[in-house]
Formats: sequence, structure tokens, C-alpha cells
Amino acid sequence: MSNWSSLNINIIVKFIGILLVIEGLFMLTALPFSIYYGENLMPIIYAANITLIAGGIMWLFTRNYKDQNVGRREGFIMVTLTWVAFSLFGALPFYISKEIPNYTDAFFETMSGFTTTGASILTDIESVSKGLLFWRSMTHWMGGMGIIVLSLAVLPLLGIGGMQLFIAEVPGPVPDKLHPRVTETAKRLWAIYVLITFAEIIFLMFGGMPFFDSICHSFGTMATGGFSTKNDSIAGYSPYIQYVITFFMILAGMNFTLHYFALKRKFQKVISNEELKAYLFIIFSTVIVITIFLVFLSDYGVEKAFRDGIFQVVSIITTTGFVSADYLQWPVYLWFLIFLLMFIGGCAGSTGGGTKVARQLLLFKNTILELKRMIHPKAVIPVKLNKKNVPQEIVTNVMAFIIIYVFIFIISSVLMSFIGLDFETAVGSVAATLGNIGPGIGDVGPVDNYASISDTGKWFLSLLMLLGRLEIFTVLLLITPYFWRK
Repeated sequence: MSNWSSLNINIIVKFIGILLVIEGLFMLTALPFSIYYGENLMPIIYAANITLIAGGIMWLFTRNYKDQNVGRREGFIMVTLTWVAFSLFGALPFYISKEIPNYTDAFFETMSGFTTTGASILTDIESVSKGLLFWRSMTHWMGGMGIIVLSLAVLPLLGIGGMQLFIAEVPGPVPDKLHPRVTETAKRLWAIYVLITFAEIIFLMFGGMPFFDSICHSFGTMATGGFSTKNDSIAGYSPYIQYVITFFMILAGMNFTLHYFALKRKFQKVISNEELKAYLFIIFSTVIVITIFLVFLSDYGVEKAFRDGIFQVVSIITTTGFVSADYLQWPVYLWFLIFLLMFIGGCAGSTGGGTKVARQLLLFKNTILELKRMIHPKAVIPVKLNKKNVPQEIVTNVMAFIIIYVFIFIISSVLMSFIGLDFETAVGSVAATLGNIGPGIGDVGPVDNYASISDTGKWFLSLLMLLGRLEIFTVLLLITPYFWRK
């Protein structure tokens, strides 16, 4: 039986309306750059006004609705529809300005921004106006910590089912709370996010990067998004700049709870974290392998091999997608190693995408324990993470997530091949968008983009970006009959 009548439609409309007003205000932050560089202001003004009016109307008709009781279903609907609405309206500055004249392309670019994927259709980024480039990077920064988490941080008076929204959006098997109240958790996460972003801007400017580029690249780094203001991404910048961005990508790929503990000087909690250890081990063991092979089998110096290796490895595993070298020009086994990293992702509670290191770690631990259980079938051996027993339902959820993720990857790769893509490009585009990475392999590799893919393919890949960003279950729940039954 349909469950539409029991849904809290008014509060869903009110919430999305308020967030659209916030989006319209954020659009206006691009105006100072347009003014400074002497660009046409009207596309941004028109787009912001349309967004503000649409959000204002939605809020106006529901403003007197006082029922703040929101269940899990409303939370999942709010999160999914908010990301779609933000992308639909966020595409307007690109479309109205005609710098991206095809609305499908504009939507793809915007969805890529908000989901922090970094997959682009722009073939000449440096010809795009500075105001639009700033808005493009701003979509990353807003989407990185999460649109809903942002709303919980700045609009605590809404009180709209905070925990349901937090659970629906925050990536990872189990969202970490820094405070019993979800609004306080959201505020602390955003405070850390802003602090580290500001620090990166300073370090990049110290290395000679212009102020505008420093802001945009810092937004892209901390959101693990990857939109650059340059056609060659980070390749043209100095080694210092590349190392700075690498370091901050590593920070962005970490669980932000650990940053909070570090600021509180609870260093033991940081260094004893098993997921962090696994995350760093994967990074540096892969970098060592790549460095050795590049030095001995290619014409690379040690420092250059290490720098290119660590930059590409960190960029891919954190799902940032910045590029400082074309890894497809490396020996096949090395770029295939990079491809495998696309299925890992950053840590739970980070801005990174992918399946998350925590899930991979739990899957590995459970597999090892299954071997022990075969020898001792009557023994009760729980899976542990950070010396704590992991409930069986979480282990089951992790296994289900991995299976569904791989299933979606396979089916989507087949579908993309049906629309005319070669095998490498089909597989690469799906892995890169589902994992929110950006560059893939084939014709969507590190020096190429998604401009040549058909409109149908772009809409489908946009759906994969949303699935990946919202951890699959949040979106898939909406198409299951169980979700809509009483």
C-alpha cells in the first residue's frame, strides 16, 4: 500500500526551499571576482535570483508549518532531492552565460562539482570567466562537507530530524558524532573544514600561487573534488605546490573526527586508529612500488618518480582527481594499480568518495575470521575495529554495500559500452564517477575529459555520481517498494 499520505511533504518542501535560498546566496559570492576581473555580472545575478525566488516560494508556502517531526524516510528523500535540486539550479550560471551552452553539460559539470567528483566537460578551462570558475569550485566546497551537514551547522533552529539527515548523508559505515547534539557535531566538522581550507590557501600563496587559484585549488583539495583553474591541472605548478596539495589531500581523505582529536591534543586516539594506519599503509606501500618501477624501468629521477607517484596515488585514493602526470603513460601494471585504488576511496567520515578504507578493512578482517571459524565452528569470534567489537549488522551492511557497489559497477560498465564507448572508457568512466574520482582510464583519463560522451551517457554518469556520493543505499532506497509501503 502506498505511503505517500503519511509523508511529511510540507517539511520536505520547506527544507529544500531554505537550502535553495542558501545556494542562491552562495552563488552571489562569485560576484566580487567577476567585478574584479571586469566580467559580465548578469549570468550570476540572474541565476542567483532564480534560485532565491524558487527557494523563497517553496519556503513561503510552508513557512507556517511547525511540525518538526521527521522520520527516516523523510530524511532520505530530503537528502537525495536536495542534491538533485542544487545541481539543477547550480547549473544555471553556466547555462545562462552560454559558457556551457548545453544544459546537459552544465548539469553534468554541476553535479560533478557538488558530488566532489571533478569529472569535467570543459575543454579549455582557462577561457572560462573567473566568476564561473569560482562558482565551479564553490560547488565542490559546499558538497565536500555536505549540503545537509552545512544546513545543520548554520540552521540549528530548523530542528528538522537532524540525525536522520546526518545518517543519510555522512559517508562511511558508522557516522562519528563529536557531540550528543547533531547540530554541534555539524558545526565542529565545518569549523575544522574551514580552518584547514584557510591553512592550505596560506601555504599555496606562500609558494607563489595567485590568490584566486589558491582559493579554488584549496576548495577542490579539501572537498576531494579536483576541479582546477588550469587546463593541465596541477602539472604546471612547482614541486612545492604539488607537495602542499598532496599533504592536504591526505588530510582531506582522513576521518575528520581525527582532526578534531588532534586539535584537542588527543594524539593517542589518532595514532592508534586502525583505519588511519591502513589508509597510510596503502598510500605509502603503493607509492614505494610505483617509485621503484618508474626509477628503474622509466626515465625518471628518484625525486620526480616519488613526487608523481605520491601525488597520483593520493589524488586517486582520496578521490580528489587532481593530476600532475599522465599515469596512463606509465607501464600498464602501474596504471592498473592506480585503477585498483579507485575502488578503495578515503576514510569513513572524510570528504572522500569510494567504498571507504573502513569497509575494506572490515571486509578483510571478517574474511580472516571466517577462516578461523572454519577451523573452530563453535567459537564466537567477533570482528574488532579499534579494539571494539563491531556489531554483526554493520559487518553484514558492509558486505552488502561492497557486493552492490561491484554489481552496479559491472552493470553500469555494460550499459556505457552499449552507448558506444570502448571497454576501457566504459569501465574507466563508471569507476571514476561511481567512486567520485573524476579522471579514469581510456578516453576519460587524466589528460582527457567527458566532453565526447553522449548526453544520455552524461545523465547516466550523473546518476552514478549521486549514488556514489550518497553511499548508494540512500538513493536506492527510494526505488524499493518497501520504502513506500506502510
